[in-house]
Amino acid sequence: MVTKQLLKDLPEDADLRRADSLAREIFSDVANKWALLIIEALGEGTLRFSELRNEVEGVSHKMLTQNLRMLERNGLVDRKVYPTVPPRVEYTLTGPGRALRAAVDVICDWTHRHLGHIESARGRFDA
Repeated sequence: MVTKQLLKDLPEDADLRRADSLAREIFSDVANKWALLIIEALGEGTLRFSELRNEVEGVSHKMLTQNLRMLERNGLVDRKVYPTVPPRVEYTLTGPGRALRAAVDVICDWTHRHLGHIESARGRFDA
């Protein structure tokens, strides 16, 4: 976490520790499994809804829709609708979305590196 000393020159909305801060709201939006997996999938390039649903195994239509809307609302995903019948809709990461994808990649790498350790710890804990 960022120390209070580092936050002294930032607006109150930037403090993740404050329950009413915009930063916490944004953090809560993007720090869920579906949002992280969507960002990771879109990091490979532009995808249509059905392609994205195939990439993010296990996500329901409703959850994918809700998370895409939230990511679009936060300016992390761009939604482009083509005037065809039926309409073709594509999703692409924006600049800030691509920057967030770099952080998601770090989390994915950490998960892969520590998977064995976590699995062992769970085994000991659950025994």
